[in-house]
Amino acid sequence: MVCGRPLTGGLDTWFQTLIVSSEKGKSDKAGAVLSGWKDLPLELLVRIVSLADDPRMVIVASGVCTGWRDALCLGTTNLSFSWCNLNMNNLVQSLTPKFTKIEVLSLRQNRPQLEDGAVEAVANNCHELKDLDLSRSFRLSDRSLYALSDGCPHLTRLNISGCSNFSESALAIGQNCNQLQSLNLGWCESITDKGVVCLASGCPNLRALDLCGCILITDESVIALANGCPRLKSLGLYYCQNITDKAMYSLANSRVTSKRGPTVRKSTEEKEGLANLNISQCTALTPPAVQALCDSFPGLHTCPERHSLIISGCLSLTSVHCHCAVHAHRAGRAMMSTYHAY
Repeated sequence: MVCGRPLTGGLDTWFQTLIVSSEKGKSDKAGAVLSGWKDLPLELLVRIVSLADDPRMVIVASGVCTGWRDALCLGTTNLSFSWCNLNMNNLVQSLTPKFTKIEVLSLRQNRPQLEDGAVEAVANNCHELKDLDLSRSFRLSDRSLYALSDGCPHLTRLNISGCSNFSESALAIGQNCNQLQSLNLGWCESITDKGVVCLASGCPNLRALDLCGCILITDESVIALANGCPRLKSLGLYYCQNITDKAMYSLANSRVTSKRGPTVRKSTEEKEGLANLNISQCTALTPPAVQALCDSFPGLHTCPERHSLIISGCLSLTSVHCHCAVHAHRAGRAMMSTYHAY
């Protein structure tokens, strides 16, 4: 049983919905008739269970028999334990040695359950893991990140937002997991410039980084990202009140330097550059610096239709406008000039 539910009751109901047997189907020409779930080809079983809306169904089905367990454990690449409100820690430690082919794993919690031992079990068994959500795991320590660094080198997405016990030294994960493209460190309040600088040097392919609520970081972190992560498209700096104009000019200048650099074929990300930036509550910033950033990155928009530069709480920045607004203003002036000419 899982969470007090019988293992096969739901599956039997599904089978009655999916399989309709008739007397004609029992003819010799029709071949064997599926009379129950046990008769399903294992490849079809994996496919059906993977399409289920309920993420618990994979785990429920894996407990029916040895054949099903082996098929599902080898064929399942996406797994979520976020539905589990009790004993998630024990469940993860019990099941991850069986589901070794997992590539996407969600361990997001509504209340703290997960401990370092469970993440170490994931790292020791799920070496093909690419996408991991550990958000709101308040009980985890640096041990978890060290384990992931050693056991999951193919990680491209990692969400550890709200994991307030991590220190900046744990961000050395970037040295081994150098394929990281998306990292959420929101409200990891112990993170400092030292950790972000280490991350920027180890993860040049980083495309999205959320540092919202990391109140200890300064311009040094942003400068390191500007110099070390040329594909960065999304950056969250909400409530990072130590950020000043120096950081904005560094980002803007990195764009100019990139344009003037050697003539090599650049990716779409490098051509478009920064497209999402949250600097809400960064009250030390001034309009000229943020405007210079907007001018350097056409993908940043202040217009309502494509709002991607978030400046809430920065009343001094209301004069900053994106390319759309400038072009609209020029078009309006040109139209007025034409009108007056007639």
